[in-house]
Amino acid sequence: MHDKEQLCEKIRSIYPDIGECGIDLDVSFDKDQDVWVVDLKKDNNRLKHYLEKDDARLCLEGKQCVSLGIDIAQLRDNIQEMG
Repeated sequence: MHDKEQLCEKIRSIYPDIGECGIDLDVSFDKDQDVWVVDLKKDNNRLKHYLEKDDARLCLEGKQCVSLGIDIAQLRDNIQEMG
């Protein structure tokens, strides 16, 4: 299984402005639900997205990052609208 640092780096490589525009990114693995949790925070706003292990693996292997990219873009846009 991939680790959270690899997944964080991949997300930041797709969206390098996440950290720069004041949005904090955190990734953790939820063993109970068997999914990766992508957590975006800006000020008092917080949004979470659950990413299946297979989707995370495909992205990290460079085979398919479309769903992850779309999800992260939506989360980022939602946080910016909330802010």
